[in-house]
Amino acid sequence: MAMGSSAFPLFLCSLLLSLVVVALSQPPDVYLERICNETTGNYTANSAYEDNLNTIISRFSNLSEISYGFSNLTAGESGPDKVYSIALCRGDMNQSDCSTCLNYTATELKRACPFNKAATAWSEKCLVRYANRDLYGRLENDPNTCKFSAWMASNPGQFNPVLSDLLDNLRKEAAAAGPLRKYAPGSALVGNQDTVYATMQCTPDMDERNCDTCLTLAQTELRNCCSTRYGCRVLRPTCVLRFESNNPFYSGSRTTVPQPFPPSSPSGGKGDGTTRTVIIVIASVVGVLILVFISICIFMRRRRNKPLAVKVETPPADGEMSGIDSLQFNFDFVLLATDNFSIANKLGQGGFGAVYKGQLPNGREIAVKRLSRESGQGDREFKTEVALVAKLQHRNLVRLLGFCLQGQERLLIYEFVPNASLDHFIFDRIKSAQLDWETRFKIIGSITRGLLYLHEDSRLRIIHRDLKASNILLDAEMVPKIADFGMARLFVQDETQGSTKTIVGTYGYMAPEYVINGQFSVKSDVFSFGVLLLEIISGQKNNCFRHGEDEEYILSFAWKSWKEGTALNLADPTLGDGSRTEIMRCIHIALLCVQENIAARPTMASVALMLNSFSTTLELPSQPAFLMQSNVESDRSWSFASISNKSNTEVLPLSRNEVSISELSAR
Repeated sequence: MAMGSSAFPLFLCSLLLSLVVVALSQPPDVYLERICNETTGNYTANSAYEDNLNTIISRFSNLSEISYGFSNLTAGESGPDKVYSIALCRGDMNQSDCSTCLNYTATELKRACPFNKAATAWSEKCLVRYANRDLYGRLENDPNTCKFSAWMASNPGQFNPVLSDLLDNLRKEAAAAGPLRKYAPGSALVGNQDTVYATMQCTPDMDERNCDTCLTLAQTELRNCCSTRYGCRVLRPTCVLRFESNNPFYSGSRTTVPQPFPPSSPSGGKGDGTTRTVIIVIASVVGVLILVFISICIFMRRRRNKPLAVKVETPPADGEMSGIDSLQFNFDFVLLATDNFSIANKLGQGGFGAVYKGQLPNGREIAVKRLSRESGQGDREFKTEVALVAKLQHRNLVRLLGFCLQGQERLLIYEFVPNASLDHFIFDRIKSAQLDWETRFKIIGSITRGLLYLHEDSRLRIIHRDLKASNILLDAEMVPKIADFGMARLFVQDETQGSTKTIVGTYGYMAPEYVINGQFSVKSDVFSFGVLLLEIISGQKNNCFRHGEDEEYILSFAWKSWKEGTALNLADPTLGDGSRTEIMRCIHIALLCVQENIAARPTMASVALMLNSFSTTLELPSQPAFLMQSNVESDRSWSFASISNKSNTEVLPLSRNEVSISELSAR
């Protein structure tokens, strides 16, 4: 026992010495963070993929491969063994130091993520990414992480506004910088003694809009994880944000209050830097070892006395929430922005909850969707909407800024769209006069482009399943944005249709194959678009179209008028006769979209071509599938009737409980 006791201090000292030597032998670019992607598959040792990856890493030592601190390298022929990479050095580095940093970081990344086909690393002065897919020009949120100082700012009341203004200015500067180096450093005084230093940088393959988006998301994450901290690094795939107090970490910065990150006791001049580093490393290692030793002793003593309780964390269902934690807002922060969800800030009430207007400290307005606690589908819709919308970037889709989970509270934070939703204009006798035909035609074209992006141009094929006038928001310039993705379904690119036993959506807009058999596809969205198009043209709701004293379903009236050659009777009288040709063409396109035959309906790509090219000849539509209103007074109680050439029509009644209605009012 004595021998064992005396041997332990010798072992501890030996281990301490080894750790110090290893720590002091690290290169100046200290390795910060790496993330191995476990979902993209693995490669095998000595495979063609590994050879191509080694080729890329070796090329980082060649200065000619790095242009202005950025490289976009590939190795291998097209196929599963081709390796793509993106690498970026901090904007103040020279070519030689950049090459050293990239080579070291890439080598360490491959060692830390053996056999992972995709991985990302951020070291002190550079980032490296590689994958088995093209990375260039893609704004991506994952993977990402945040590193912050344990020290808190001593004067947060002064510190936070100064930091916020500094980062806002640097974000605009970096996004608007030239195409070769999207980098912006800067500093600002906090009070009379402290100085905060910051850098913001995007990979040069990001255009101004994507760079601004990436850095805005980084600032949002910073507010959530690093508020009032002494320093922080927000690390994302296509941009990096960093700030430190009283530590001029980038070249060209100066300070009169030199302190390291995190702060420690000030020391002499520049010549003491190495000594200070050695002291910090040794003190840190000794402290960690002492804590480990004490923890082991406490653990062993408790284990002898009683069994150790183990808490098992339940992972999120289906992995739907993985990778989106960077968008999470603090609940107190949202309460402040919305004035504790005051009635004055309430914009509307929908099937899944209320929507409130809010304002961030930087003055930016937001819309907060507060999901109802009584909504049985709330959790699923919440996860779906966050996971899907966070990945979408298009002018005609509402932009998700973040989300919040706090107990039973589930919040979605969107950009604020000042003109509410389309239904507040087209179905209002006074406001509809603001929408002349030119404006309506532009809105139709923009909705088309938004749907086309969802169906074909985004990385994931998305079926909205609840396209309607109240889910089209209008910004200050009346540009439409498709919103409310709580019912959306995601397809991989080679999938064409799906099915469900739970029918969700809004009566009047749903395609017949979806209502009856639960089958949905891009063509079911096309059907909804056709109904919406007729509503925009007529200025009337689909379930109570009025012509004279008669009231009927809009598809029924449109088809009857088309056959009789009086289709223009469908048009809103306020539109006049100046655009008869365009109106007739849009009615024709709408009838093609609502045909009962799924295969006969056009894709959104075809619709875009029909709208933009009047030389394109349109096929004659076949009769649509009608939804005939029942005798029940509620405008949400309907029965489906499949109208065919047969004399007998089969009517399939639907219970109101079989459909989940999402009727969200103004944003």
